[in-house]
Amino acid sequence: MNLFVLNLILAVFWAAFNGSFTLPSLTVGFVIGFAALWMIQPLLGGPNPYFRRSYTWSRLVVMFHYELVVSSIEVVWDVITPTQLSRPGIIAVPLDVKSDAGILLVTNLISLTPGTLSLDISDDRKTLYVHAMFADDPEAIVRSLKTGMERWVMEAMET
Repeated sequence: MNLFVLNLILAVFWAAFNGSFTLPSLTVGFVIGFAALWMIQPLLGGPNPYFRRSYTWSRLVVMFHYELVVSSIEVVWDVITPTQLSRPGIIAVPLDVKSDAGILLVTNLISLTPGTLSLDISDDRKTLYVHAMFADDPEAIVRSLKTGMERWVMEAMET
């Protein structure tokens, strides 16, 4: 049986045991079920990709939210201060992610981050064109996107 489905079943049982089918109750049940499944992992046949995948997706979510907060502060600071620090530009970012879902996720995460916007992907799907609000150093932006969002997406999608 898929461990994710088993974890959901454990969460439902936890909520039924508590007599409360609320989101907090189901969340607590899911976390407790995850911990229980992790502890009995050797009995289930050794390491399971479910736990690694959970870690990589959780890290992607946390790191994206960190980038969201940092970039929001940068954009707000540029808007409310009298000096104009933004130097917009279009940057070509070479892509290492190959799957359609991975490319879609990278482009959406970039577009959701304030100060950047995914514009287009080349026909060979190897270059992403990004409009950046702070394009003073294009190489630094490319390096940041490749070691940040693209790498996190590739790690989350590979497991």
